[in-house]
Amino acid sequence: MSLFNAHFKNINGSDTYPLDQVIYRSPIDNSLLEVEQDRKALASKSPEEWKKLFAERRQSFKPADTSGIWSKREMVLPEIAEEDIVTMQEGFTPLFDGSALAQELQMKKLWVKLCGNSHTGSFKDLGMTVLVSQVNSMIKKGKPIKAVACASTGDTSAALSAYCAKAGIPSIVFLPAGKTSTAQLIQPISNGSIVLALETDFDGCMEIVQQVTADNSIYLANSMNSLRVEGQKTISAEICQQLNWHVPDTIIIPGGNLGNVSALAKGFDDCLAMGLISKKPRIIVAQAAAANPFYQAYQRGFDQLVPVKAQKTLASAIQIGNPVSYPKAKRAIEEYNGLVIDVTEEELSNAAHRADRFGLYCCPHTGVALGALEKLLSQGTITKDEEVVVISTAHGLKFTEFKVAYHEKSLEKISSDFANPIFKAPAKIGPVMDILKKEMAERRR
Repeated sequence: MSLFNAHFKNINGSDTYPLDQVIYRSPIDNSLLEVEQDRKALASKSPEEWKKLFAERRQSFKPADTSGIWSKREMVLPEIAEEDIVTMQEGFTPLFDGSALAQELQMKKLWVKLCGNSHTGSFKDLGMTVLVSQVNSMIKKGKPIKAVACASTGDTSAALSAYCAKAGIPSIVFLPAGKTSTAQLIQPISNGSIVLALETDFDGCMEIVQQVTADNSIYLANSMNSLRVEGQKTISAEICQQLNWHVPDTIIIPGGNLGNVSALAKGFDDCLAMGLISKKPRIIVAQAAAANPFYQAYQRGFDQLVPVKAQKTLASAIQIGNPVSYPKAKRAIEEYNGLVIDVTEEELSNAAHRADRFGLYCCPHTGVALGALEKLLSQGTITKDEEVVVISTAHGLKFTEFKVAYHEKSLEKISSDFANPIFKAPAKIGPVMDILKKEMAERRR
């Protein structure tokens, strides 16, 4: 029997439920649930004991230890049997040193947490390993779960299909037709999911998947299922561990359905309770202006969430008008001295490709966070001497069409300030050298 334990708890009440129950909202008041860890038990180990344990596991080749999530399993799913864990060595993603970009932006220190450097190319792997592992355990114990389903704009479906395929569990994916990149669409198809492209947007897909999973025989994998948060929250602990348990001043994260926002705060809450850190960072949520219900609510003092019809944005994964995790994200912003900002399509595009020139390869959602950084620096809301971490949520290779169109200057109403054209020349040394001399002189720094 593990010293550590966890259960579902109503975010607005005291009712609790076991983690092997198929439940997503409180039957008392319909509020979202969250996983509540026994933080007193977690605090029974000293901070130095935890740091030593996490460092030792980092050097281990034991399957669970090779995962950034399961190497911290006591604060994730403390009671799961290790043989039930479904892992693809997710987590332990690089904390990219953005010093060169920071210098151009005239700021003290910048890191980019590359959560997209994962098996399916996005941070969704971090949460999906926890959810699918729990489902795997439940099925082994006799729970009549036939499949796992999600609504997605691309990344969630990729993660779900891959982890379910590895576990031998059927998966079902609902996608908005024509609104995912080719790379995102082919992932669940390749992994054998039942893929349905619906003539609607993400919010419409979300309505359908909740109906499909209503009888509990098909398990819901979207972020309203708080099991995913337990994996995603390890981003916070990982950042601190990579900085030798130093806490940066500010974290900027792109927000769509807002599950990752609440996860970030929950991770820091756990680290504080365990004595691993002694202060909170400021959390800033960045949204695309075309799909910004959270920003609008923030501007009104968080009076209420007013769903919007999300407009088309290059940051397609956050093209969401009715975010399910709004209550948790609101709490995170309030408790972490946070703020919410939105950026235009041009701002996110240019910010992503400016960063690429310093060795990154940014997806448009990372561009949203980087665009927010540039805007807040210009406003003085982020000062030049702050230490900032930007959360990169997906790998740029999943958004090749976005990258190509930017450099070809074919994105509508986008200036493409950092476009890098291909130079065509005859196979003769003279014309080749003419181009090289001109371009090398202009690019020298």
